[in-house]
Amino acid sequence: MRLLFRFMGFLFAAGTILFLVGVAAAAGLIWHYSKDLPDYSQLQDYEPPVMTRVHAADGALLGEYSKERRLYLPIQAVPKLVINAFLAAEDKNFYEHGGIDYSGMARAAILYAQNFGSNRRPQGASTITQQVAKNFLLTNEVSFTRKIKEALLAMRIERAYSKDKILELYLNEIYLGLGAYGVAAASLVYFDKSVNELTVAEAAYLAALPKAPAALHPIRNRDRAIERRNYVVDRLLENGWIKQADADKARKDPMAVTNRTNAAHIFAGEYFAEEVRRDVFERYGEKKLYEGGLSVRTTLDPKLQVIARKTMSAGLVTFDEAQGWRGATSKLDISGDWGVKLADVKSLSDISPWRMAVVLETSDQSARIGFQPGRELGGAVLKDRQIGIITLDGVRWARPAAGPQRGRTPTSVSQVLSPGDIIYADPLIAKDGSLVEGQFRLRQLPEVSGAMVAMDPWTGRVLAMVGGFSFDQSQFNRATQAYRQPGSSFKPLVYSAAMDNGYTPSTVVVDAPIEIDQGQGAGVWRPENYSTGKYYGPTTLRNALQRSLNTVTVRLAQDVGMPLIGEYAKRFGVYDELPNYLSYALGAGETTVMRMVTAYSMFANGGRRVKSTLIDRIQDRYGHTIFKHDARECRGCEAPEGWKNQAEPQLVDRREQVLDAMTAYQITSMMEGVVQAGTATVMRDVGKPIAGKTGTTNDEKDTWFIGFSPDLVVGLYVGYDKPRNLGRGASGGHTAAPIARDFMKLALADKPAVPFRVPAGIKLIRVDAKSGMRAGPGDGGRTILEAFKPGTAPPDNYSVIGVADAEGRSLTVSPDADRSILRPGTGGLY
Repeated sequence: MRLLFRFMGFLFAAGTILFLVGVAAAAGLIWHYSKDLPDYSQLQDYEPPVMTRVHAADGALLGEYSKERRLYLPIQAVPKLVINAFLAAEDKNFYEHGGIDYSGMARAAILYAQNFGSNRRPQGASTITQQVAKNFLLTNEVSFTRKIKEALLAMRIERAYSKDKILELYLNEIYLGLGAYGVAAASLVYFDKSVNELTVAEAAYLAALPKAPAALHPIRNRDRAIERRNYVVDRLLENGWIKQADADKARKDPMAVTNRTNAAHIFAGEYFAEEVRRDVFERYGEKKLYEGGLSVRTTLDPKLQVIARKTMSAGLVTFDEAQGWRGATSKLDISGDWGVKLADVKSLSDISPWRMAVVLETSDQSARIGFQPGRELGGAVLKDRQIGIITLDGVRWARPAAGPQRGRTPTSVSQVLSPGDIIYADPLIAKDGSLVEGQFRLRQLPEVSGAMVAMDPWTGRVLAMVGGFSFDQSQFNRATQAYRQPGSSFKPLVYSAAMDNGYTPSTVVVDAPIEIDQGQGAGVWRPENYSTGKYYGPTTLRNALQRSLNTVTVRLAQDVGMPLIGEYAKRFGVYDELPNYLSYALGAGETTVMRMVTAYSMFANGGRRVKSTLIDRIQDRYGHTIFKHDARECRGCEAPEGWKNQAEPQLVDRREQVLDAMTAYQITSMMEGVVQAGTATVMRDVGKPIAGKTGTTNDEKDTWFIGFSPDLVVGLYVGYDKPRNLGRGASGGHTAAPIARDFMKLALADKPAVPFRVPAGIKLIRVDAKSGMRAGPGDGGRTILEAFKPGTAPPDNYSVIGVADAEGRSLTVSPDADRSILRPGTGGLY
């Protein structure tokens, strides 16, 4: 018995020693791995990379920019269904354990022993807290060292942070495939929904993804993805978090995904979105743009943007088709599966309803075409093959642009198309405006291009912008990046400089040939009127602007002085520095559509400086405003105690007055004349008060129109990217103005016909429309109401600028004078 007690004592002592040794070893191990653990306190101030989101003026999503597609959601904003789905899939005991699930570790250890030597990856037993430790603070290394560190960090994290905070970090950081990080982004990427709209099946699928997002691809590995999703559904049911009926319905869900595009989310908004991206990049840098979680509210009006895109594209296509058919885009071997071959051909994705197609067979009366099939999310070509017919009506426009048949209307489809031709087509529209079922019209990508900008003249907010025919074809934004000669659309700035310095709309300048000695061997410049060299003699400035008379503008620029005109051009932002050459008074310098539209906005708003902007406001990830375009002070806008019959809020506008308000109205009234009786009469079809000016450059390389109603300015140009002649008869009034007309008709369709605002002090006096002198009792229909500033009045006779007597003095002409006295004066002037 004594031996037995002695032996038991020995065993106890040995056990105690072994226990103490084990504790010491464990303590040493913990100390060893703890001494170089990462600082987990950084989780408290963690700011993950979050995508920047860009919204239109009405709140619609315009674009998203990120390196990691992530939206950060506080745990309070995550639905209970989504939370339960992830707990069921990853860690059902999350709210019970202290960071380590010991039962899970035991299961993993047993499986590891069973699979030892099989080269299989060990099964993890990581809790959500351990995954947070790994994802934020460690690497993906497969080793016991990493697992020990992970466990130690998990226990420390559990002591430092609440369960909800840990789960919030996990649900926002976890990678879920297709570039999506976090549940909010994944919900948008896979299903184009917010997390609050997810069904049981959709939430279960997202919860299945953390283990292996690539292996559970919804298209390439659909069966495996559904199997794993249903596993999560079963766990939700087992834990009592969903009902049996919900589980049955979720298992039957076919798991249809809606892949969310990375491009602009508003049709026709690609150029606008890209311009905003560049702006934010220049302001805050790459990191802030792609990781800062900015919220950008833009000025874009989606309705006006669609109208601008459609009217501009239609105008370019109409002009291009009038030049003739240039032939198919390319050829394709249609033997075998033509759909797979056509799917590999690059097509433009932003010109809907146009679609790429290949001609399969032709006859005199029709051609059978096959449309380019789409691709599934996994990249596989869809098996469906849509077929259409192009009849003779669909190619009747396609007169050859070159060759012996140039300009001849085709009499058969086979004259235009042949098998293997790759073309574009869209649905054929009958004369009554209805679609012709199954029939399509041949289309051609226009060679000509151009740009359009629509702006609020009172704030400079860009409401719509078209930078070209197709962003997918060319990302070069012609509205802001293309510097082109504005031609005669620059003339209102010349006239405004004159009106601001003593001239009136009734000032008379002679319209006759003129010679300018350019000096230094540059030769003699002989500007001519665009209207085939016709001259009108003594002409009021109003009539000169209406007819866009070049010689009158040159004489006026001579009299006013190019330095002063250059100052006004700089003041309006059209040019930074205008050379002192008279040709620049005719728009020979280069500028952009955006600059011209901004300048015309100052005519429309009474001469106040405006700065064009595509952005109203930018907020950081916490909702703090870091940029606001409207800098006006609002007195009385804050009413913390509510409405108590206080005075109405007042906006204090301290913007610079760049042009006298009365001068702005005079120019506006003169440009109304351009629309009513001048080079832009096509704009009368709008049926609302419109003022504007056309422009045509030398050799008809560019055509312009800039115009405005009291509250909307629109400007555009049409021209080839590599400037060349647009063809016989091309002018601002015939090429650009009709596009602006179509835009304005739709944009102002539901707006009242508001007249232009007459500033205080202006006198409206009836004058003779031709001479500009005060109207007499018997002048009748020849009279108009002309705007005069205080201290000016219609003349009883006029001094003609550009006509001199034999001694070089300006010649005064009475209204009844014989026009034959207008003979050569000094300086080569007539």
